[in-house]
Amino acid sequence: MLKLNVKNETSRLRAVILGTAESCGPTPTVEECYDPKSIEHVKAGTYPKEADMIAEMDAVEAVLKKYDVDVYRPSVLQNCNQIFSRDIAFVIEDKIIRANILPDREKEVEAIRYVWDQVAKENRILLPEECHVEGGDVMPWNDYIFIGTYSGEDYPDIITARTNTDAVIALQELFPNKTVKTFELRKSNTQAKENALHLDCCFQPIGKDKAIIHKNGFLIEKEYQWLVDFFGEDNIFEITKDEMYNMNSNVFSISEDVIISEQNFTRLNTWLREQGFTVEEVPYAEIAKQEGLLRCSTMPLIRD
Repeated sequence: MLKLNVKNETSRLRAVILGTAESCGPTPTVEECYDPKSIEHVKAGTYPKEADMIAEMDAVEAVLKKYDVDVYRPSVLQNCNQIFSRDIAFVIEDKIIRANILPDREKEVEAIRYVWDQVAKENRILLPEECHVEGGDVMPWNDYIFIGTYSGEDYPDIITARTNTDAVIALQELFPNKTVKTFELRKSNTQAKENALHLDCCFQPIGKDKAIIHKNGFLIEKEYQWLVDFFGEDNIFEITKDEMYNMNSNVFSISEDVIISEQNFTRLNTWLREQGFTVEEVPYAEIAKQEGLLRCSTMPLIRD
């Protein structure tokens, strides 16, 4: 049996699900895309190739193994994009919570069933149907759970609106001793630079007390300000609109000291090293074209 344990984003990682780019299918049509950035690349003819994405994910797996992390991969489904394992489920404390994601992606959940089945039954959580939530919006941070959400009346019309108020309430009930803190995210179906698909597209805690953040990703300034005050201005790395677009906040922590980051994030990686982090650089620019990066394609199961 798997004894799950995830209390925050940065404690020493022991086991993780890493998505797969194998057999991820042909380039989608514009109508099949779930986010504005993928649409841009489909139209421009620059949508990533499977072989390049497989190589990028292999580089991440190599780093994880270097640090003795147990790496689980989904069963490969034919012609199915299974890169973003964070979308389909997430772990808080000793519970794995299945995300109620876009109906087209149900089969991705089946591909990690062999992991799901290793968890004690009482710790496998299925949320009610009306709860929409994706792992990219959910961040356990010790006594807090940070959740990105969108509660606008146009929620049903916005494909990039992923986590709703029903899900927030359900998670608060599941973890009554934690403080659930929600953040309204800026959404756009058409402008990638104005769209925070998930909370981890514009914010992520790192180390013990630091964070990467993009102010414009937050709809409500005082919610953004709460995070700045919580972590302290000196502990925050503020990213630009272009850096958000390139997914600079979507790095992935192996521990409080070690971060996997994209090799082109020069400004961020320099700052991280100045703060004393070990930065493991990998190529991930092709996968980034689908509006997801390192945190999106990993789903931690066990941290110390």
